[in-house]
Amino acid sequence: MPPSTSPGRVQVVVARYREDVSWLEELGLPSVVYDKSGEPGPNALPNVGREAHTYFWHLAYTYPDFAEYTVFLQGSPLPHLEWGAVAELQKLVTDAVRSEAGFKGLARYRLRCDGLGRPHDMRDPAKQGQWAGWGKDIPVAETYATLFKGKVPETFIARGAAGLFVVRRERILVRPREFYLLGLALTEADPRDENNTGHALERLWQVAFNGSPAINRDDYAERLAEVQARIQAGRGR
Repeated sequence: MPPSTSPGRVQVVVARYREDVSWLEELGLPSVVYDKSGEPGPNALPNVGREAHTYFWHLAYTYPDFAEYTVFLQGSPLPHLEWGAVAELQKLVTDAVRSEAGFKGLARYRLRCDGLGRPHDMRDPAKQGQWAGWGKDIPVAETYATLFKGKVPETFIARGAAGLFVVRRERILVRPREFYLLGLALTEADPRDENNTGHALERLWQVAFNGSPAINRDDYAERLAEVQARIQAGRGR
């Protein structure tokens, strides 16, 4: 194993449903797999909120004890890579660590969109039924305004497409723990992703980890309480 990705320096976090994650053995890095298949286990989570729920859970409840670099991956990341091979994933992670990158997307593509997530394929007839939020726009600008302070950008370039990226510990700690609790609550308020909250968050990971404290809100606790109240009200119906 290359010294730049030696155990203790890098941790892989996997959001799994029922995917075969045997590729982790070949990857050869310390990992935690959060399982949403419904099977009991120490890292079992409810199957809600897409991979964003899993990531925010880890960020909120591991805070601040992260590895120097955390690699966030879906349960089946290889189809989103150029080569589609574990060796490519190893190289991408190693290169990010050696270059001391603050944040690096790992998918072979990037997404460019406006505040409604356009262009997107949420209305593609061939994909009807694939997502609970099919037929709707993606609330990228609205989600940005909830999580960050300042003017909402007109255009977003998603560098963490498919929810595949590596981030350095210092970048994670730029945001307070309440930020990650708020993100987690947003996914729990839209458990089936009927409003495409998870899709919006996929387009905002590079903002979350851009290293700028200037966009931290001053009212995370209040916003968290508001979202949690909505969740409780929904459960009481």
